[in-house]
Amino acid sequence: MKIELINPYVLKILMSVRKEDSINAISNRISLSYGWTYKWVRELAKLNVVKLTRMKVYLNEKSEFYKKTLRYIRYFLNKDIQFHYNVLELFGIKYVFTQTDAVFIWTKGGYNISRYKEFYPIFIKIRKKDKKLFESYCKRLNLRIKLKESRISL
Repeated sequence: MKIELINPYVLKILMSVRKEDSINAISNRISLSYGWTYKWVRELAKLNVVKLTRMKVYLNEKSEFYKKTLRYIRYFLNKDIQFHYNVLELFGIKYVFTQTDAVFIWTKGGYNISRYKEFYPIFIKIRKKDKKLFESYCKRLNLRIKLKESRISL
């Protein structure tokens, strides 16, 4: 393994890549130029984490590098509250903050009630068509979710 593969771009790629994807879609989700995304995806292909065709990227979920990296992410980043907010952007889904989070953002951090380090739910609402995709990302990253009729809280 190359030590260069331990960087924030590769971590973002591994968190955001779908079973069948494209470099362009990944680059848009992680906000990195196509050229740099292509470079890191090619490096991951050399390790058999992904398979590249002319137009597609296929994730190899059985890759040891992939599994160990996700374990690392789950162990170290899952406890960080800011991570839960940041990772939403990598999913490539449409969402809005609701309840406490909507007010928290509207007041620029001036309202944060009924939450503490051990209990910090994040309230969001997602489109129905993105629900399965959202659930698969949460399962992959071991994010606990509570589904209600029209909202999902992390």
